[in-house]
Amino acid sequence: MISTRAVGLGPAFRRAALAPRSARNHVALRSAIARRGVQTQSLPPAAADEILNTQRLKRPSSPHLTIYQPQLTAILSIGNRIAGAALSVLLYGFSLAYLAAPGTFDSAHVVEFVAGMPEYVKTAGKLVLAAPFTFHSWNGLRHLAWDSGKFLSIKAVYGTGYAVLGATAVSTIYLAFM
Repeated sequence: MISTRAVGLGPAFRRAALAPRSARNHVALRSAIARRGVQTQSLPPAAADEILNTQRLKRPSSPHLTIYQPQLTAILSIGNRIAGAALSVLLYGFSLAYLAAPGTFDSAHVVEFVAGMPEYVKTAGKLVLAAPFTFHSWNGLRHLAWDSGKFLSIKAVYGTGYAVLGATAVSTIYLAFM
């Protein structure tokens, strides 16, 4: 049998045994005092969901990204992922289109189609294609430099970020007007 001392109940039992009789009956006193009744009711699941949804609308929303000033590092990271995804979608989309209809999407038909476009549409198209390609390429070189242990200080990270933006702008304009 476990002793009350080992469990830590010894002092509580001593206080209860030595307390006056009126204090020992505090449970009876509490039940004699009038209480406010609480009523509950059973709700269907749809009503419970409705109550939960209205409670959620009243909660304050977390500040998330709106409280932070945009940083170059975060913007370039997000841009690199978006550019990579866009280039992948373009590559796989054209590859699947070529597999589906090889006579329509072969090189001769694509060149003929582009040659028939106005010059400003061709230049705009080259800008749209060259920008993610050059950005993703320059940012990839930046990541390779980081992997080799170079440019890892905050100042160098921002410096290489601005260098990527500059190189992207110059190479995009060069490729578009080539």
